[in-house]
Amino acid sequence: MPLGLALPQYGRFADPALTVRVAAAAEALGYDRLWTADRLLVANAPRTPYPGGSGAVPESHRTFLDPLTLLTAAAGATSRARLGTSTLNAPWYPPALLARTLTTIDLLSNGRLDVGFGLGWSEDEYGAVGVPWRGRAARLEETLDVLEAFWTGGADVRHTGALWTVPPSTVLARPAQRPRPPVLLGGVSPAALERVGRRADGWLGVGLPLPALRPLWERVCDSARAAGRDPGALRLVLRVNPVVTAEPAPEVPQRGTVAQIAHYLASAVRELGAEPLIDLHHAARSPEEFLSLAREFRDALALPPSPTLAPTPATGLNPPPQPDRSS
Repeated sequence: MPLGLALPQYGRFADPALTVRVAAAAEALGYDRLWTADRLLVANAPRTPYPGGSGAVPESHRTFLDPLTLLTAAAGATSRARLGTSTLNAPWYPPALLARTLTTIDLLSNGRLDVGFGLGWSEDEYGAVGVPWRGRAARLEETLDVLEAFWTGGADVRHTGALWTVPPSTVLARPAQRPRPPVLLGGVSPAALERVGRRADGWLGVGLPLPALRPLWERVCDSARAAGRDPGALRLVLRVNPVVTAEPAPEVPQRGTVAQIAHYLASAVRELGAEPLIDLHHAARSPEEFLSLAREFRDALALPPSPTLAPTPATGLNPPPQPDRSS
């Protein structure tokens, strides 16, 4: 079971030196996947509320570092763990430049990159980068087309679309992974889930109770079948970012003890074939606790340090005792 950890990136953990330290320590602990996410700003008077809860951005997310720069640093601090984005807001970036950057990271990491894309939720962030909020899904679709052209189009790269035109061009730099790094997509809307099944290598799922998560994953698999693709080849990366409590809580997976959250993740692995991704930004209060919790989750999920993993092939775009911890 590949186990993932969100690298320190936000709030009190927005420290590049800490990111490098945790990346190396997590790999030594046996974590197989290391992930970063994408935030740009927090508007004082937001046009779109933060998803879930009160709509207010958590204090822990009001400071943030660049995801791709941190992955580059993590690549130099590790040798085995795969490195991914969960998620990168693809419509913000010119796809030709994005292809170059992601290719470079994949080469730098010797083929360990997982590319996770989403659409984001903040209309204000789109405005800040000069990208229209409307049409963002179509922009993501064409971004995938351009990346496919750069990564698999041979020496003669070209693309003509509604948003971008790449004239016949020579681009010889290619990712270390062939034909390209795996591409995973986020989102829970029917259109987003259909897109995953139709053209991604997997879904970046969110921590929901299994009765709510299961039909979303089934929709992805149904979409893959409708597109003539094998749903068994798709990955489900399941991200949880819980508040960890000392006593059992009823709000799992949003809140609970390490044992509760681990049980939830183990059930998702057993029933859905999920790859757990643990985000400790809301759970830890210090770098030391961040690493301590990472070790506790590793132990609770009964993971020994892992052997070297072979690169994940792309399929085509088409409970231990708990410490005393206050809640």
